[in-house]
Amino acid sequence: MAQTLFTSLRQQYPDCTIDVLAPDWSRPLLERMPEVHSALSFPLGHGAFELATRRRIGRSLRGQYDQAILLPNSLKSALVPYFAGIPVRTGWRGEMRFGLLNDIRTLDKARYPLMIERFIALAYPPNTTLPKPYPRPRLRIDPATREAALQAFSLELDRPVLALCPGAEFGESKRWPAAHYAEVAEAKIRVGWQVWLFGSQKDHAGCEEIRERLIPGLREEVMNLAGKTTLAEAIDLMSCASAVVSNDSGLMHVAAALDRPLVAVYGSTSPGFTPPLAEEVEIVRLGIECSPCFDRTCRFGHYNCMRLLEPTMALQALDRLVADPVEVE
Repeated sequence: MAQTLFTSLRQQYPDCTIDVLAPDWSRPLLERMPEVHSALSFPLGHGAFELATRRRIGRSLRGQYDQAILLPNSLKSALVPYFAGIPVRTGWRGEMRFGLLNDIRTLDKARYPLMIERFIALAYPPNTTLPKPYPRPRLRIDPATREAALQAFSLELDRPVLALCPGAEFGESKRWPAAHYAEVAEAKIRVGWQVWLFGSQKDHAGCEEIRERLIPGLREEVMNLAGKTTLAEAIDLMSCASAVVSNDSGLMHVAAALDRPLVAVYGSTSPGFTPPLAEEVEIVRLGIECSPCFDRTCRFGHYNCMRLLEPTMALQALDRLVADPVEVE
């Protein structure tokens, strides 16, 4: 989603150089964004303060930049630009960052309800009416690296590929049940699709549960890639998908940025804040009275916003997006 900011900057300043200071895990994403000149390594994990390291990184960047734009709202995220002595340091007010930032904005959540609006607004002077349509994330794919990923996992594109992304780093409340994913997988395999499961190592067991729920003969049409691919390989392989079904997760946004036909499953969160930004998208959600709650785990313990969302809803959404091949027995 941060790519919307980079694109907005390039639209105003076509010759600007945009470097992004971010954790190393995000490098495969940044390298596929044409607006980004360089991905700068940030070695600290989430929540680590380590003042001396932040001072060292900041001093290594002195004299190289005219402006720093901060997307996190934390105090510690403002330290590196301050130590770098960057003349203009822009960001939302956040945690007591007076003095560290010198272009502090006050966020009007009603004016900017979408997260991308809060990013894009930082590319413009305060109180600017944001031009529409908003830019959408788009990742570029190198055919050579995509082919290498296909060969590395012995994958073929002889049938349509349904990519399933059943994980969600945020918490259990964003995960559609494995049984529901398995029903979607079975239905599509029976009409000629193959299924690839994507996720991190944490998602591997859950993906394997989906695979194991299928009977022999169908199970072999499912490839569990969770935890086996690098992020770079996952991006390249997902670009091969004929359609994607995903929870509200990072991989959902990757699928949207790859312009894949996408069914996004929402429960505890809202597409009104972080929707997938693509043309061919179907949102499925129940919208029960306690949803969205934005809790990591269900405060009532029933997870009804996901549990009661039937697989038929996702299958009907898929049918609206993509036609099946000729049916097979």
